[in-house]
Order: sequence, then C-alpha cells, then structure tokens
Amino acid sequence: MTNHIKIKIRTIVIDCKNAKKLADFYAKLLGWNQTVIEPDWVLMRDPSGGTGLSFQAEPLYVKPTWPEEPDCQQKMLHIDFLVEDLEIATKHAVECGATLAPIQFLSGVRVFFDPEGHPFCLFTDSEYLWK
Repeated sequence: MTNHIKIKIRTIVIDCKNAKKLADFYAKLLGWNQTVIEPDWVLMRDPSGGTGLSFQAEPLYVKPTWPEEPDCQQKMLHIDFLVEDLEIATKHAVECGATLAPIQFLSGVRVFFDPEGHPFCLFTDSEYLWK
C-alpha cells in the first residue's frame, strides 16, 4: 500500500549578499509585496497564490558566472518567467535594474542578470492563455 504524500513548492530561497536590495529588485520586477522583512532575510508571496520567493544574505556569497566557465562559481539554478510581451518585459526588467546578458542563445528568450548576478530568463509562450 502506498501512502499519498502531499508536497508543494512554497518558496524558493535565493542566496545573496544583500537580501533587502535583491528583494526590492524582484518586488519591483514582479509587482509583489514583501511580506516578512528581517535583517538578513526577506520573504515575498505570490499574490495569486503561487510559489513565493525569499532572499537570504550569505556573507560568503559569490556571484555566479554565466555562461559557465571552468574554475568559476557556477550558477545553481535560474528562474524562468513567462511574459506576455517579450519586448515590453525586457524594457521593464532593465528599468527595474536587471542587466541584459551580452550572450543570448535562443529566440523568444532573453537572459538577464539580477543586481546580485543571478541569471534569469524572460520568455513567451504563444499557447499560454493569460487570464
């Protein structure tokens, strides 16, 4: 007999040098409010009920290198954000403080760096039905 275990991703925690600074960037990018603010940790919940983000200051944080290079700090993950209009979202991300990566590999996808150097992507999906 197999027991059914309910598991849901509630929050993705991103390590950084400055939790408040990085949370401010993502709050502006996503239009989310910061729900818990502590000296070295900030939590934001998706207002629509999806997965939240939190930011944890780590004194030994090292900015990742992307694209990856041998003997350099590797990224551990990146976040893909679905957007309705890639050009408008690209402009918005830059206005929020993101840096467009100098190397882009795919059409329909834009790679950026947040203020702490984490790569993230904006992409479109013509089959996604926006509500």
